[in-house]
Amino acid sequence: MFTPSLQDLTFVTAIISALVPFIAFALIMIFTRSRPKLSAGLSVGAISVSLASALFLVIRHRAISGAIVYTGQWLVSGDITVPIGVLLDPLSLLMLTIVTVICFLVQIYSIGYMAGDPGFSGYYAFMSLFAWAMISLTLSPTLLQLYVFWELVGLSSYLLIGFWFEKFSAGEAGKKAFVMTRLGDVAFFLGLLVLLISLGNLNISEINSPVVTEKMPSALITLSALLIFGGVIGKSAQFPLMTWLPDAMEGPTPVSALLHSATMVAAGVYLFARIFPFFSLSPTAMTVCLAVGTLSMLMASTMAMVSRDIKQVWAYSTISQLGFMIMGLGAGSYFSGVFHLTTHAGFKALLFLCAGVFIHAHDTNDMFEISQRGGRTLKTPMICMTIAAAALSGIPPFSGFFSKEAILGALAGLENPLWVWAGLLGAFLTAYYTFRLIFIILFPKSTESPAAGGHHDHENGGYRVMSWPLITLAAITVILGFGQGALEGFLAFGQSHEGGHHSWLLYTALGMTGFGVLLAWLEFGRRSASQTGFAERIPALRHLFAERWYMDRFYRWFLDRIIYKGISETCMNNDNRVIDGGVDGLARGTVGTGRMLARLHLGMIQYKLMVMFAVVFLLALYFLF
Repeated sequence: MFTPSLQDLTFVTAIISALVPFIAFALIMIFTRSRPKLSAGLSVGAISVSLASALFLVIRHRAISGAIVYTGQWLVSGDITVPIGVLLDPLSLLMLTIVTVICFLVQIYSIGYMAGDPGFSGYYAFMSLFAWAMISLTLSPTLLQLYVFWELVGLSSYLLIGFWFEKFSAGEAGKKAFVMTRLGDVAFFLGLLVLLISLGNLNISEINSPVVTEKMPSALITLSALLIFGGVIGKSAQFPLMTWLPDAMEGPTPVSALLHSATMVAAGVYLFARIFPFFSLSPTAMTVCLAVGTLSMLMASTMAMVSRDIKQVWAYSTISQLGFMIMGLGAGSYFSGVFHLTTHAGFKALLFLCAGVFIHAHDTNDMFEISQRGGRTLKTPMICMTIAAAALSGIPPFSGFFSKEAILGALAGLENPLWVWAGLLGAFLTAYYTFRLIFIILFPKSTESPAAGGHHDHENGGYRVMSWPLITLAAITVILGFGQGALEGFLAFGQSHEGGHHSWLLYTALGMTGFGVLLAWLEFGRRSASQTGFAERIPALRHLFAERWYMDRFYRWFLDRIIYKGISETCMNNDNRVIDGGVDGLARGTVGTGRMLARLHLGMIQYKLMVMFAVVFLLALYFLF
């Protein structure tokens, strides 16, 4: 670790990569709102510079060992100094590259998808704002700086999810995402306060050092780790704060691809990996993380099994795969969690962008209607989506196979076999619901003509612009898994505890995946298939999964009965009866006392003489008897 001068080329490049999108955001909002093409050019140009800077930093970092930290004073209060700067190490550089690549491809894709939208310039402004916040979060050397940009990521995601604010459902989805993620952020902030009080600073390098055990008791380490993990739960849509993510599909499809592949929702997993050594100091916290990830993975998979909305299926799979990443990290395998984060970024962005082409062409999110309207005639997105689906399911040789095997290997290394069997069950469910969607679109059961239902002409400039990002991401999905050794060498994380290799596990995982694909074929693909899944044949089970395990109903009941009718009505009654009642009683007492005293000052002599006579008479009686 060293501290170079301000003029160092690496530092300047890092600052450029972060600030250029913010400059584009400011220019679009101030000068080019009425010039859509120029706005798109500024935004795409800015993220192109950030991408080039990220690639330069990755190449330059290969010649430098260890982490590079550039800091300067930001806030000073007594003995506490809060720095600001950038942290360049393998993890931050990997995440920076992922973020800039996905942002770049999504912005190129959006040129065709958002063409003609009246808010085109504002859309690209918010895209640039999000890119600035996410890149700055990735490069933060302290948890306080990371938290500041963590909140800015939440703000920009709220603006993008609710971009079509004229739709009531879009506005509600944006508010739901903002509020539910804030719940996790409150826990995150409390965890930062515990660390700050105990350590006196929030520098990531010191939090990850073994010195922490000398300054904090184990109970306090567990408490702060669990509170920080609350932020991970909110941002990465894990149980119990997972229901906002499917509703966030109300935003434009490129937004879904951007937020739900490797950027916003992956920020929670990145935070976990960022302070992985600190989490590792608490076995209790690691077990809780493992349990939450497992539960989220399985529950989201069941929800995807009965959904008809193509974007919501991929949203549920995002929750499930984020849970899978957290399972790998919770099992003590740093590399497997980060590796799956990397591969997931490519194939999940590809799935959402392919879904966007189908929605754009057929004006519907319903996979059955897309199938009936000739969805399979869109050959490029159909092939690309099938490649991404194979990667999501863990089919070799696609990238998802390698990263999922790494996580399952880590789970198999744990003492309790429950975790690895849960992972294998998740592999089966993932393959089933993924190819359920693929087979529904590939093999329509309706006789409706492909042109029916508002099928747009997709052989146009907009379609061609949207196709290039698909082809690029498909190529990444195919080849990325073969870079496992190179990625492991690049990360070179000495404190990771990787799982061993189990030959039985490989064949079992492939068998579970194959069984999931086969069952999906039997129920949705073959000529005589009814296209009704086994879970959908049981009404109670179908309703449970479709209603998201009744979590939203529970939240509504909790808000109505506990918050509104409980706490709110108690406060209202206290305000009316105690506060207002006390003030009103004091006022009535004051008025009554004033009236009594006023009678003594009427100025009528007969009343005063009567009072004097009564007093003298009573005194006489007293002394007489």
